[in-house]
Amino acid sequence: MPLLATTPVEKMTGPYPRRWWALIVLCLSLLIVVMANTSLIVAAPDMTTDLGLSSSDLQWVIDGYTVPYAALMLVLGAIGDKYSRRGALITGLVVFAGGSVMGSLVHETDLVIAARAIMGVGAAVVMPATLSLLVAMFPKGERARAITAWTATSGLAIAVGPLVAGWLLGDHSWGSTFLVNVPIAVLAVIGALVLVPPSRATGMGRIDYVGGLLSIVSVGSLVYATIEGPHFGWGAGPVVAAVVAAVGLAAFVAWELRHPQPMLDVRRFLQRPFSGSMLAVLFFFFGTYGAIYYSTQFLQFVLGYGALETGVRLLPLAGAVFVGAAVTGRLTPKLGVKALVGAGMVIGTVGVFLLVLVEKGSTYGDFLAPMLLLGLAIGLSVSPATDTIMGSFPESELGVGGGANDTALELGGSLGIAVLGSLLGTAYRDELADLAGGRLPAAALDTAQDSVGAGLAVAEQVARTPSGGPQQAQALADAVHEAFAHGVSTTSLVGGVIMAAGTLIVLAVLPGRRALDRHRPAEGTAPAEDLETSHAAS
Repeated sequence: MPLLATTPVEKMTGPYPRRWWALIVLCLSLLIVVMANTSLIVAAPDMTTDLGLSSSDLQWVIDGYTVPYAALMLVLGAIGDKYSRRGALITGLVVFAGGSVMGSLVHETDLVIAARAIMGVGAAVVMPATLSLLVAMFPKGERARAITAWTATSGLAIAVGPLVAGWLLGDHSWGSTFLVNVPIAVLAVIGALVLVPPSRATGMGRIDYVGGLLSIVSVGSLVYATIEGPHFGWGAGPVVAAVVAAVGLAAFVAWELRHPQPMLDVRRFLQRPFSGSMLAVLFFFFGTYGAIYYSTQFLQFVLGYGALETGVRLLPLAGAVFVGAAVTGRLTPKLGVKALVGAGMVIGTVGVFLLVLVEKGSTYGDFLAPMLLLGLAIGLSVSPATDTIMGSFPESELGVGGGANDTALELGGSLGIAVLGSLLGTAYRDELADLAGGRLPAAALDTAQDSVGAGLAVAEQVARTPSGGPQQAQALADAVHEAFAHGVSTTSLVGGVIMAAGTLIVLAVLPGRRALDRHRPAEGTAPAEDLETSHAAS
C-alpha cells in the first residue's frame, strides 16, 4: 500500500480500505475548528485584562471568527466539490494555522479580531470538507456510524477546548491558546496526505457564483445583525444589516429557483426530512450553545473556578455526548430519525429548563445535571439529523450539503449566544440596579452593569477606596453574584421556552419512519425525482 493516498474515491471499485483511519484525520480537523471558539471562553478574562478590551471589543474577538465561518461555508463547500475536497481540507487547515500564528503574536485588538477572522475563513473551508469527504469515503451502511463519531468529536471539543486552554493559561499567556492549534493542524495536514484519498464531484457543472455571493451577503449580514443588535442596540448598522439580510435572502431564493444549476436548490426545503433536520440542528444549537456560554461564566465568575478547573468541570458533558452517540447508533435503525431527534431535543430542553433553578447559593452540583442532559442530547439528536441532511444531497453536492448543515449549526449557535446573552445582560443590569443602585455612584454602577466581570472589578476597586472598604466591596460582589444568578435563571426560562417551541415544530415537520423511507433516495442518485423534474422545467 503506497505511503500517500493517491487513488481518488470515485475511481475505487470498493470501499476505501483505510477509511476509518482517515476518519480520525477528519475528526482531528473538526476538533480544532470547534475548539477555537470554546477555548476562547476561558481565555477571555486574560485577554480582556491584557488588551484592555471593552464589552464590544470582546464580543468581536469572539465573533470575528463566527461571521466569515457562517457566511462562507456554503460557497467554499461547493468549490471543494468542484475542484478537490481533500485539497479544500488541506488549504483550510493551512489558512487556519496561519490565523492562529498571527493571533498568538499580535497584541492589538484590531489585529486579534483580524486573526480570528482569518481562522474563521479557514474553518469555513475545513468544516464542510470534513463532512463531504466522510460521506464520499463511507458506504451507506457505515455512514451513520461515521457521522456519529464526527458528532461526538464536536461534543468532545466543547469540553476539551476549555480544558486545554485552562491548562495552558496556568503557565502561559492567552496567545498560547491560539498557538496550540498549529501542531494539530500540521498533524492533520500530514494525515490528510497519507490517509485521506482525493475526492471531487463527478459531472458537476459550473458553480453558481451569483447564488454563492447572495448567500454570503445574506448569512453574513444576518449573523452581523444578530451579534450587534441584541448586545449593543439596534442602531443604523444592525438595522441596515438586517434589511440587507432580508433582501439578500429574497434575491437568493428567487435566483436559485430560476438557475438551472443552483448553489443550493431551495426546493429541497419542501422535503420534510431535510427541512425538519435543518430546523432541529438550528434550534438545538441555539439552546445548547447559549446555555453552555453563560453556565461557563457562572462557574468562573460566581463560583470562582480558574480556567483549568472550569475545563475539568465540563468533561461530564463530553462523556454524556459519547454515551448519547453510542445509544443513537444502536437505536436509530430501530426507532427512526424522528424518535431520536425528538428525544434528544426534549432532553436538551429539560437541561436548559433546569438552569432556571440557579440562584446565588448554587454550586457546581446544580450545573452537573443540566450539563449531562445537554451532552446526552447532543449525542442523541445531532448525528441522525446530520445524516438525514447529508443523505438529501447527491454525490456532486456533498460539500454544499456539509455547508448547509454547518451553516445551520453555526447560525443556531450564534443566535443562541447573541440572543440569550443579550437577555442575560439585560436581566443582570436590571437586577443589579435594584440591588446596588443606591450604594454606588452612577458611573461606577454603569461600569458594574456592563458584565459580571466588570461588576467584580468594580467591587475590587471599592475595597481599595477610602470611602469603601472590604465590607462594602463584599456587599457589592454579593449583589453582582445574585444579579448574575437571576440573569441565568431568567434567560434559561426564555431559552427553555424557545427550545420547547422548536421541539414541537421539528416534531411536526419531521416525517415518521415509514414516510422518511419513501423520501430517502437510493445511494448514488439524486435525492428526489421532483427536484430533477423542476430543474428540467426551469
